[in-house]
Amino acid sequence: MEQFDVLVVGSGSGMLVVSAAVEQGFKTALIESNKMGGTCINTGCVPSKMLLYPAELLANIAEAAKIGIKTEHNAVDFANIMNRMRALTQHDTKHLAASVEITPNLTWFKDPGEFISDYTLQSGNHTLTAKKIFIASGAQTTIPKIKGLQNINYLTNETVLQLQTQPKSILIVGGGYIGIEYAHFFSALGTQTTLIQRSNHILPQEEPEISELLLKELSKRITIYTNCEALEVKKEEENQNITLTTQNQTTKTQKELTAQTLMIATGRSSNAYLLKPQKTGLHLNEQGFITVNEHLETNKENIYAFGDAIGKQMFKHAANYEAGIVWHNATHDHKVAMNFDVVPRGIFTYPQIAAVGLSEQQAKQYYNILVGIAAYRDTAMGAAMGFPEGFVKVIVEKETGKILGAHIIGPEATVLIQEITNAMASGNGDYSPIAQGMHIHPALNEVIQNAFINLHQHN
Repeated sequence: MEQFDVLVVGSGSGMLVVSAAVEQGFKTALIESNKMGGTCINTGCVPSKMLLYPAELLANIAEAAKIGIKTEHNAVDFANIMNRMRALTQHDTKHLAASVEITPNLTWFKDPGEFISDYTLQSGNHTLTAKKIFIASGAQTTIPKIKGLQNINYLTNETVLQLQTQPKSILIVGGGYIGIEYAHFFSALGTQTTLIQRSNHILPQEEPEISELLLKELSKRITIYTNCEALEVKKEEENQNITLTTQNQTTKTQKELTAQTLMIATGRSSNAYLLKPQKTGLHLNEQGFITVNEHLETNKENIYAFGDAIGKQMFKHAANYEAGIVWHNATHDHKVAMNFDVVPRGIFTYPQIAAVGLSEQQAKQYYNILVGIAAYRDTAMGAAMGFPEGFVKVIVEKETGKILGAHIIGPEATVLIQEITNAMASGNGDYSPIAQGMHIHPALNEVIQNAFINLHQHN
């Protein structure tokens, strides 16, 4: 039995706990059997945004004519785009791994880990225990039950990063964050793109009017089927294309869609089961994610879980923030709670989308609310940019002015949301700092202030 002060499972945001533990002199163990750095560096936010930035530039070029710039791109160097992405991620992963290898008082166990008894894990030939255990084991791609899928070489958010040549056509199953972003990427680069979404809306977790506007904009270059279920997939022997049989869930009519490549982007699911958590008595919810309280403590004393392993807000910035909270709570008597209400999210499609807090429907259930909406086109910078489609929607509590939620679609949405997020997370959480603060004119940030100026009762 090898004993440690701190044991961390997962090298994504778990590395923040590892760094804090080593810095404070604790004997530390890290279990990581995959590439160092976790999902974000290897298969998530970093590589995907390396691909989506070129896609955004191409989309902007396509829109430039409306402000008097008539131009076109001659070619897309797909191999260069992909190689640049892979070079960066591989550099970061190798650098992090090399640093871990030489860090004193830190032992890296490279075999998969699993609990074998109370507070005890096995990794290869090593049996480990620790005074405090932190689980940041992440999540994995959810694979739907589609007849024949097991016989097809399909892409996921992981394998898509290994593409060497640009597909001429692609079918994407799933209209959530991952599916929408990759649909934007492939279509912007010129791939004939078709997206199939099971629910009535793409991005169904977003405000209905945001989903509707995004559908309108993306449909200019992507064929999108909503309320449509993927039933069966086959590979054609003659041309090696893939044919997907779909069914409209209302009319029950079926349609066959054909493309060179198929991508599955139907969400993320817990991989906590790989740790065999039941052997140490950890509770999981119905979706298989580890259950924690507001302090990110599990039902087992001195075992903490955070990041995608708990399935709350599955974003890298949330996991990083949670890492600070679990370390504080593990080393201090005074406990700090995680406030999931102020976790912002961004979707790097075209136009961009960002949101924080409650939807209008959620807020109505608990508060007397005011809603404010402002369009990009009604600002001076919006006019300068050619009147882009997009708006800001904010929701506040009528009596206190407390910001309950904000939703943005349009240029730089992922940047603009930060002002609102900061206001929600500080002071009284009301909108007065935004309303009273001086905003640069002309700049896009005026659309945020305008949304709060336009607050009204919304039925």
